[in-house]
Formats: sequence, C-alpha cells, structure tokens
Amino acid sequence: MQEIYQKTLTKIISFTGIGLHSGKSAKVKLFPADENHGIVFKRTDLDKNNLIKANFANVTSARLCTTLENNHGAKVSTVEHLLAALYIIGIDNALIEIDNEEVPIMDGSSKDFIDILEKIDLVNQSKKRKYLKISDKIELIDNDRKISIEPNNTSLEVDFQLNYENKIIGNQKNKIDFQKDNLDEVCSSRTFCLFEDIEKIKKSGLAKGGSLNNAVVVDKDKVLNEGGLRNKKEFVNHKILDLAGDFLLSGYRIIGKVSCYQGGHELTNLFLRKIFNTKESFKLIEPNSFEVTKKFQTKELDKIAVNA
Repeated sequence: MQEIYQKTLTKIISFTGIGLHSGKSAKVKLFPADENHGIVFKRTDLDKNNLIKANFANVTSARLCTTLENNHGAKVSTVEHLLAALYIIGIDNALIEIDNEEVPIMDGSSKDFIDILEKIDLVNQSKKRKYLKISDKIELIDNDRKISIEPNNTSLEVDFQLNYENKIIGNQKNKIDFQKDNLDEVCSSRTFCLFEDIEKIKKSGLAKGGSLNNAVVVDKDKVLNEGGLRNKKEFVNHKILDLAGDFLLSGYRIIGKVSCYQGGHELTNLFLRKIFNTKESFKLIEPNSFEVTKKFQTKELDKIAVNA
C-alpha cells in the first residue's frame, strides 16, 4: 500500500565523511522541512545563492556520479546514494546543509545513510504525497544502452541488466519491486570499478577519495576488497540503487515497470527528461484516489523543472 501523506524528519541528523571524487571532507546536516518543500541542498560554505533543488533539470553532469547545479553556479555532487536512502526510507521533504561540494561517499552504498535515518522517527505531514503513474510505455535507446518504463498498478519495479566483459561482473540481472521486496541487499551494495580503469579516472581528476573502504574494485578475475562481495548481485544491485536515487530527482514517487540495460546516471537523467517531455504518457495522482486532477496537470507540470 502506498503512503498517503508526505513525510519529513522529526529532528536534525548529521554525518561527516570524504567525497569519493573530490577527496574533500564534508559535514552534512538534514533538517525537517515543510510540506511540498521537496529535497533541497544548501551549500553553507557559500554566502549567497546557495540553494540547489534536487531536480532532474538541475543535473549538469552525470559522469560517474550525479551533480546538481543551480542558476548561480553552486554545485553539489555524488548525491545519488543519499537520495536513494531518502527514497527508500520515505522522506519527501528535507533541507540538506553541506559545507562542501560533494556528499560523503561513506562506505560506497546507502547503508550508512539508512542506518542513520532509521534511528529517528518520521512524521506524517498534512499534504498528500503525489505519485507519477505511467499510463503508456516510454523508451529511450542510446547505442547499446536502453531503458523503458511501462504501466504498473501500484509500485515501482526495476528490471536491470549489466553486461561486462570482465568475468567477475559478467552478465548480471536482478528485478526489484520497491514496494514489496526486501531492499537490504540493494541498500548495502557498493559502487564499483575495474582496477584497470583507476589510473584513467584519476587522471581526469576524479576518485581522489576512492579506496577499498568505499568501493568494490575488480582486478581481472578477483575482487580486491577484503571479504569480497556483500551479495552475489552486488554490481547490478548498486545500479538499481543509483537509479532509485536519480528517480527521486523527478520530484515524485514513480509508479511503473522499468527495464534497463547497461544504464547509468546519464541515461537515467536523459530518460527523466524524456518522460517529462511526454506528458500524455503519465498522470499525477494521489494514492487514495488514483485519479489525476486538472490542478496537477495544468499547474504542477509547468513547475517541475524549477531551479532554486
């Protein structure tokens, strides 16, 4: 059963850590927020123009992570794992203060964020949650990458497939229903890379904070991390986790069946843009009625891509 009302935190929580790509330390605080506030980042190290709305239209880079930027050039990067945690826990409204440009990578998954959030209570707010329900199939094909979504009754289902030449990663598939399935393995699945790609990534100025403590590294026929993988499908499960975080940038909970092959942050962002440019293929609904309202169609859709 879908939640009817929007939710926020009951108290402030905080954490610190190192950015995966910047290598810089950052302190993050999550504050409760009013109804219809959504998720907004605030760069406290900047004096002004420091609010960044978590919205797909504000994504300016999706190379190896998702980066958001407002109209004044303020950025926050590697937001996807924290956003996935908010999606899975069920938080609709929060102000996220951060004193640097990148969200800490923690252990490379959403597990640490989930553990912190599960220690506090959430509160139902007075406004109803809005869902984006797919009514017609939408598909995006980009060379060998493809993603589609088609109608589903009440939940988000994701059927994801990875295909790597590396035999450890290989061809992995998993199918997750975010409403019905246990999500522990998805939440704890870490970001990953091939050992042979590390030098190239670092030469491009990324992965300055990367280590075996926050990423799975695969070298030919072995996993270099002590203890190996956390679950048999950790690679594809992490991709599903990333997709959940990037889908939160829609501003709604999406109801539909997703099929994705060789996807990533860039493909997901392009797909969200296509969804919102295909307005006849979805409806905005409330969970107790599952009826679209004219108010949503005429006013909300025109305000979806608002920069903070």
